[in-house]
Amino acid sequence: MMLSGDTELQPLLKQFHLQGTCVSCEKFGGGHINDTYLLQLRQNGDLKKYVLQAVNTNVFQNIRSIMENIAGVTAHLKKKAAPNEKIMSFLQAENGCTYYIDPNGAFWRVYEFIDDSICMDLPENDEDFYQCGFAFGKFQRDLADFPADRLHEIIPDFHNTPKRYRAFLNAVEQDVCGRAASAQKEIAFINAREPFYAVLEQAHAAGNLPLRVSHNDTKCNNVLLDSKTRKALCVIDLDTIMPGFSVNDFGDAIRFGASTAAEDERDLDRVHFDMEKFKVYTKGFLDGCGGLLTAGEISLLPEGAKMMTIECGMRFLADYLEGDHYFRIDRPDQNLDRCRTQLKLVKEMEENWQNMKAFVSAYAGV
Repeated sequence: MMLSGDTELQPLLKQFHLQGTCVSCEKFGGGHINDTYLLQLRQNGDLKKYVLQAVNTNVFQNIRSIMENIAGVTAHLKKKAAPNEKIMSFLQAENGCTYYIDPNGAFWRVYEFIDDSICMDLPENDEDFYQCGFAFGKFQRDLADFPADRLHEIIPDFHNTPKRYRAFLNAVEQDVCGRAASAQKEIAFINAREPFYAVLEQAHAAGNLPLRVSHNDTKCNNVLLDSKTRKALCVIDLDTIMPGFSVNDFGDAIRFGASTAAEDERDLDRVHFDMEKFKVYTKGFLDGCGGLLTAGEISLLPEGAKMMTIECGMRFLADYLEGDHYFRIDRPDQNLDRCRTQLKLVKEMEENWQNMKAFVSAYAGV
């Protein structure tokens, strides 16, 4: 849902009791799913910032459940927060909910912008990446006593890799856009690793991988850093909070942040798995967890990194084969390029596998 001007904005301001003069309302961030705007209002002489979002109802079909999950988790985090610690805070609408449905059926919500904060698509240095790892590890620790079974499953089987693989195979078989011929190498690469896809589900069934509250979108741009100290301030983008595995949260961050190039880089010679970045993030994540993780979880952190990377690769490729209906694209073949970067990273993770396993074990002392 795109805002076309003041005519559409003013009713939203009224619904969320936002007073003052609108200084600007511009597109904000680089997310693939929702339409997000940075709203600046002049209120009693002060400039106040808010984040206004239209939630993508094609991807998220039960917004009420999302907002119930967010309300429960943020309330729990606020109880544990240190003085001045930042937690996402959503505004209440006229209807008493933290969202508003406009006459066209679009879902809108507003949360307070956290001042003096920055976020980045890729870490600018090792300390930034460490802080992102620490933030997501602390997120796990702070929610360790929140009952995961109370959360709605926003996207069923979101990181059930065997099921994702079956969906991928269906996309290949149907080939509704006639694109499979251009991705034969990628299809073969994914098919060759079929036995790996059940590893985490099997560990969970065996009692070695507990179900926890998981964020499920742990890219660096979902952590706010203090613009002055560069310390972690807040974890954001809570739409996909649901029951899941800690190793998936870890792995999604690695597949994105331990790459030497952007997720949609076309030149694969620029795409590498950076072992040193893997070590930096692992330290931050484990330090943030503060001893929370079980020995089974720790041992499966490398598997989480590889699993999330190849799962995302097959999801990007499936979306490409089906006509790019899930992930937003800005150019033709962007999802195919995204798939190729992920598979390049998987190949290099496999080449570094023993080093990854040894480092995790040594740092965690298990």
